[in-house]
Amino acid sequence: MAPPHVVAIIPARFASVRFPGKVLADIAGKPMVQHVYERVKQAQLVDEVWVATDDERVFHAAVAFGGQAVMTSPEHPTGTDRLAEAARYTGGDIIVNVQGDEPLIAPEVVDAAILPLLKDSGLQMATLKTPIRDEEEWQSPHVVKVVTDLEGYALYFSRYPIPYWRDRGRAGATPPVQWYRHIGLYVYRREFLFQYASWPPTPLQLAENLEQLRALEHGVKIRVVETTYHAIGVDTPEDLERVRRILSGKEEAPS
Repeated sequence: MAPPHVVAIIPARFASVRFPGKVLADIAGKPMVQHVYERVKQAQLVDEVWVATDDERVFHAAVAFGGQAVMTSPEHPTGTDRLAEAARYTGGDIIVNVQGDEPLIAPEVVDAAILPLLKDSGLQMATLKTPIRDEEEWQSPHVVKVVTDLEGYALYFSRYPIPYWRDRGRAGATPPVQWYRHIGLYVYRREFLFQYASWPPTPLQLAENLEQLRALEHGVKIRVVETTYHAIGVDTPEDLERVRRILSGKEEAPS
């Protein structure tokens, strides 16, 4: 039997509330989405990489640098819906969703997220987590936290600082557990992705504004792989400048 065909899709919308056009922002002479594309291409377990967009400027930029691209509807309410539409065009047994605003994504991290689905044919979905470095990050609602069971499957995702630390503030108290930040890279089995996208939003998903909770509310097991990689997403012009400094050697990437 042939191994599963793995397709990575990079959803890349031009519109952005905080930073419109960021996926085409120049970084070292290349649009940001090209950096993402080239890094994902280096992943050993990925067979194909596609850019999925609803904007012709992004589509033509991807084609210009030699990438594969597909136009999707501008009406999709979520990234998962865009991913599912793109997957119908691209094919693939396993679909990897890589954010288009992470130009420093490490290829080995992409492989780490894919591997559980190659090892376990019954697994439908996987994602990543990385240790939280300080309490400020743990407290931030902009940082999505994840807690897992003893086998590494997600119990819950939240913008709230979880798990709750009852003795926080007590003299000499130290955190009893490691806190983890969720990294928004997802791996799906193809048919499950279509099913997942067809489900309506669920109560916890709406409360936290976190799509992955929809899967948990339907009883889906999500394998969460731990990595030391710390994502640097580009959400603001300041983030963009930081990435430019890192790629030019003027600033060290977080380790």
